[in-house]
Amino acid sequence: MHLKKTLVILVFISFLLNCKNQPEESLNTQIIPLPATQIITDGVFILNNDTGIQFEEDFKVAAHFLKSFIEEGSTILINNTNASQKIAFIKDETINNNEGYTLNINPNRITIKANTDQGAFYAVQSLRQLLPPEFENGSYIKNEVSIKCLEVTDEPQFIYRGMHLDVGRHMFSVDFIKKYIDAIAMLKMNTFHWHLTEDQGWRIEIKKYPRLQEVAAYRNETLIGHYRDQPHQFDGKRYGGFYTQEQIKDLVAYAQERHVIIIPEIEMPGHSKAAIAAYPELGCTGEQIDVATKWGVFEDVYCPKESTFKFLEGVLDEVMTLFPSKYIHIGGDEAPKTRWKNCKHCQQLIKKEGLKDEHQLQNYFISRMEKYLNCKGRQIIGWDEILEGGLAPNATVMSWRGIKGAVEAAKQNHNVILTPGTHCYFDHYQSDNENEPLAIGGLLTLEKVYSFNPIPEELSKDEYKYVLGAQGNLWTEYIKTPEKAEYMAFPRAIALSEVVWSNPEQRDYTNFVSRLVQLQKRFDALGINYGNHLYDVKGEINTTAEGVFYTLKVSLNNKTIRYTLDGSEPNLHSKVYEEPISITKSATLKAAIFNTEKQLGTTFIQKLDFHKAVGKKITLSVEPHKLYGSGGSRALINSIKGSNKRFTDKEWLGFKGDDVVITIDLGEAIEINSIETRFFNSNGAWIYTPKHIDVSFNNDQVVKTKIPIANDKIVKINIQTQVKTRFIKLRIPNYGIIPEGKPGAGNKAWTFIDEIIVN
Repeated sequence: MHLKKTLVILVFISFLLNCKNQPEESLNTQIIPLPATQIITDGVFILNNDTGIQFEEDFKVAAHFLKSFIEEGSTILINNTNASQKIAFIKDETINNNEGYTLNINPNRITIKANTDQGAFYAVQSLRQLLPPEFENGSYIKNEVSIKCLEVTDEPQFIYRGMHLDVGRHMFSVDFIKKYIDAIAMLKMNTFHWHLTEDQGWRIEIKKYPRLQEVAAYRNETLIGHYRDQPHQFDGKRYGGFYTQEQIKDLVAYAQERHVIIIPEIEMPGHSKAAIAAYPELGCTGEQIDVATKWGVFEDVYCPKESTFKFLEGVLDEVMTLFPSKYIHIGGDEAPKTRWKNCKHCQQLIKKEGLKDEHQLQNYFISRMEKYLNCKGRQIIGWDEILEGGLAPNATVMSWRGIKGAVEAAKQNHNVILTPGTHCYFDHYQSDNENEPLAIGGLLTLEKVYSFNPIPEELSKDEYKYVLGAQGNLWTEYIKTPEKAEYMAFPRAIALSEVVWSNPEQRDYTNFVSRLVQLQKRFDALGINYGNHLYDVKGEINTTAEGVFYTLKVSLNNKTIRYTLDGSEPNLHSKVYEEPISITKSATLKAAIFNTEKQLGTTFIQKLDFHKAVGKKITLSVEPHKLYGSGGSRALINSIKGSNKRFTDKEWLGFKGDDVVITIDLGEAIEINSIETRFFNSNGAWIYTPKHIDVSFNNDQVVKTKIPIANDKIVKINIQTQVKTRFIKLRIPNYGIIPEGKPGAGNKAWTFIDEIIVN
């Protein structure tokens, strides 16, 4: 009896000791971005008021950051004297990478080794993610915290790891920009690309040219809705502002304390309408113009006169006093040559300098500005259009129109930064949910960002060295508030941070998502309004020899999907999804992720309009455009209609300038009563509905249908007929060359076709 009591007491004591030594449930060792090596060892380090911090002067930024983070985030005070347990920063010159570090946590000591303060700072960011999320907002009230023992050795894959923010279209407060810098610094990104000048607003104070603040910084009104919506509507409200030089100095210093370099962008020769509005003599016509009130590309660009170069040199002199960065970004993109072609001075300059055309004139322009910056000890970055007409001697190319510019520049022995729209434009939609907030267009999912490889396959191993890294871009035509900026940037910027930091051979999307779930708790504490699509259900319809099936999937493993087919909301009692769902009739499929207690995330809804052509054979006379044909020809007869808001989803097939003949083989002759389809109609995007379509049956009987001119975004066609047929052939002629006076005049029109419903 006494033996049993003794054993019970020993077990209870052991239980208490084990509880003290276990890390809290909220803790994890799932660091983002993924370290090069990470070994979990036995035991825990107890962080409390008896913990001290020891550092050399070389590491004062990293050490002070850690001390402030702990003390401001909790009730724990860090002792700088001879504490029994220490967090020690040690210089290790054997670490060759300036941003590399080791982090060793054992029960009595945390050791951070690095060769530079920057490396130590990144070790701190890893350690930070091992602390409870409550540290982020000062709500941790316990007097100690357990940190799991582990050993980390880490360094980045690329030296340039950046995020961009456009403040020309919409401006953001200094406090928000600091919050933005804080977020990217936590992700071990080292560059903030600040897009400061645009057609719609000049945002940097230049004392030498006060009209930039008085005129160029403000526009009379702003476009409402999407640019492609016709006719354009405006809010009638004056908008603008600028950052003072004192504010900029404060931000630069703030970023430096987080080892983030701010690279300013001063656009030239294009995207300069605001500056020309302030100083008309900078343009080719000399005429007074207004700061742009809508988005797009404008013909008014800087005229390459000596007075223009003097103006830009004066601007850059003040920019360089504010920004100590090695690089100055000078834009160089989307600069129409119309004004230059019609400008007497420009044509004389082309002749005088022996230039071939206006493209070489742009090279002359960029090269002059580069030479000026080089003599001041700075280098330029430009968008990939600076390749046109020849590349300036020392320029670094930022490739946004795919990877072609990067390949071309690297093969010319120029440094490149990858930022293609396909993987790095965070102003694109991040999901195909109908309720996504308005965006410029396109679809860039978190998974696609994570799949990005910044090194183009076209480069040889010897040319890899010219790839400095990659950058995520946040253009703000449709981003008016800080909350939306956060929603669009994160978590895609988190995925990109791992792309540019971690070893590509170790990266795994499923593993990343599991770690992201933990990091999101930290973002919650920080009050960052990230887009959370981890609990979204996605669907795909497939046709096999056995029939038509709908497949559901989610990003997170081991999550329960429940669904209904009658349009009712799924709940804890709804059927569990276990295998592809057989579709034999029209239905409204609704699905969601559930745990044992409640629904997680939003409800996925898919209306399935089952008709006589679903699952049959279909052929097209021409292939849809590669950007708007991911659903393939079967998207036209798979029972799913395209989005009512966006033509970019995979159910809409887009054809540029082509007449299309669609043939549906029903397999046998059956009775047909109607054929219905829809066309997207968005003239602002150069999408025009056909003027008519012809439908034939068994290659003989033809029904001609005229399509009336309409302003509706979706134009629906319903052809009533009574015929028995095996074959249905639709001839859909393209609208043709867009006439003068209409958006896209002189170009081939687009045709966008939706589901062809046969009943």
